[in-house]
Amino acid sequence: MNRVILHIDFDSYFASVEQEFDPKLRGRPIGVTATNGRTCIIAASREAKKLGIKSPTRVWEARKICPELITVPAHFEKYWEITQRFLDICKDYSPYVELFSLDEVFIDITLTENLFGGRNAIVKKIKTRIAKEIGEFITVSVGLSHNKLLAKLGSGMNKPDGFSEITRENVEDVYSRVKLADFCGIGQRVEARLNKIGIYTPLQLRSAPLETLTREFKDAEGHFLKEVGMARDDTEIIPYYLPTETKSVSRNCCIPQNEYDQIKILQHVFELCEEVSLKLRRLGLKARTVGLYLGGERSNHGRKTLQTYIDSGQEIFNLCKALYDEWGLAMLSREEGMVRQISIWTGNLEKSKNLSLPLFDSVRKEGRLQIAVDNINDKFGDHTIRSGFLLYGPNLKTVPNGYMADRFERQKVVQKFQERLQTN
Repeated sequence: MNRVILHIDFDSYFASVEQEFDPKLRGRPIGVTATNGRTCIIAASREAKKLGIKSPTRVWEARKICPELITVPAHFEKYWEITQRFLDICKDYSPYVELFSLDEVFIDITLTENLFGGRNAIVKKIKTRIAKEIGEFITVSVGLSHNKLLAKLGSGMNKPDGFSEITRENVEDVYSRVKLADFCGIGQRVEARLNKIGIYTPLQLRSAPLETLTREFKDAEGHFLKEVGMARDDTEIIPYYLPTETKSVSRNCCIPQNEYDQIKILQHVFELCEEVSLKLRRLGLKARTVGLYLGGERSNHGRKTLQTYIDSGQEIFNLCKALYDEWGLAMLSREEGMVRQISIWTGNLEKSKNLSLPLFDSVRKEGRLQIAVDNINDKFGDHTIRSGFLLYGPNLKTVPNGYMADRFERQKVVQKFQERLQTN
């Protein structure tokens, strides 16, 4: 049986939500900026996009293009609420709804399409309900196909408020019109490497020998690219209400201003390491691999892998500091050493309960001390107890997409979301 998969993607999501909530913004070019004060546009309205303003773009660069640009700080609590309402609509048409990101979902309607008048009728019903139940300025584009790869490709082909169906009969024609970078999983770097070996179009990717792709890329990535070229994707829909295995834990931030002071840069790194470690402990996980990215006038990124598993912010920071020292950043000039973005990630995860207990009493004491600190911070608020190195450092509270808000307010939103899922 051919599967019937929908990919539904909001159009200019953050900007459209802001326009829905504030009628004064409707029909005008707006840029949604990070809430930490960084002058970077993370989302642009349709009107701004038509002028060539994209994300990420610095506000001063965007204003050169459009002096009338209106900037609005991001309100992620609003976006979460809209996503909840959207999921409530989608689950009425299939139990197989996968939340791919905050503003896009996959829906498998293979077994339910005939209950609602067919696939086209379902698309129309969802769009109509979004306009009535969420807002007329919030629209979606939909792709329909027999697998997730092509459904996602289709949703981007006819924006905004569009619909595209990719079938086995028209896929050749579609592949002759789209670009390599239009496919999920093929970014600019991968596209450049494909170009280097003479592959510039999806049809050329289809014809490329698997050996050529695995020689240039790793085996897994080479096989993935071949599957893209052949328009194949057997991955299943993972319903949003089911728990998924955590592959990595990360945190990142865009510093409010360009930072040149090495101590302050390392304080930001340390704070992100603390947040990553806290998330690991709450998930009951430990990591073997730690990665660090610093972006500024020059970018540096690297990783280190241990033989043992860790969940301590200090140990994660020690690995990041070792990378920092290896890169020789302390020897750079003030301008070259400038940093504006920091990312920390951990991988090679394992459940803490599956690992052997530490042999040494000093290590066990450190673990008990960490639990006590976590309990105090949970009760009295973040940063009640923190490292002395961070005495005059940042008080970050980051979540995906750069949303910075009080953790207890975030928990209320998440708790409300989870309660809805359980009752429905």
